[in-house]
Amino acid sequence: MASAAVAVIALATIAGAWFFQLVLEILPCPLCLEQRYAYYLAVPLGAVVALAAAKGAPRPVLLAGLAILGLAALANAGLGAYHSGVEWGFWPGPTDCTGPILNLGNAGSLLEKLDTVKVVRCDEVQWRFLGLSLAGYNVLISLLMAAIAAWGVAKTAKS
Repeated sequence: MASAAVAVIALATIAGAWFFQLVLEILPCPLCLEQRYAYYLAVPLGAVVALAAAKGAPRPVLLAGLAILGLAALANAGLGAYHSGVEWGFWPGPTDCTGPILNLGNAGSLLEKLDTVKVVRCDEVQWRFLGLSLAGYNVLISLLMAAIAAWGVAKTAKS
């Protein structure tokens, strides 16, 4: 049950991210895209672990799947916290999406490059709700998923 809940939460979250990107045109930065990886893992893995539990898979298999889900969610919460810190200016972010653009090539192709490249900066918040950016909400959602996975581990270990 815990793995299915994690899969559903991950699916809803990634659908929300795509809605922001495709409908509201809030484009993701490189760190935003990296934060999606855990959700791309959690949807199929959570579904497989839930199916395995329904089919009576051995307890160690279920515990391993739940542990992977929990660890991926915790790592994603860490990445989201790092990204939030970059947005708040607590520490510098990766050079590919923060700070000044240093290499624009030669002058002849500069205008062409400026017309074709849209740089989405990791240190500029495009949307906030109740003071939190999408990276901040990613931290909360990832911690929720990790807690559900941990509950699943504890419940599976007892049975």
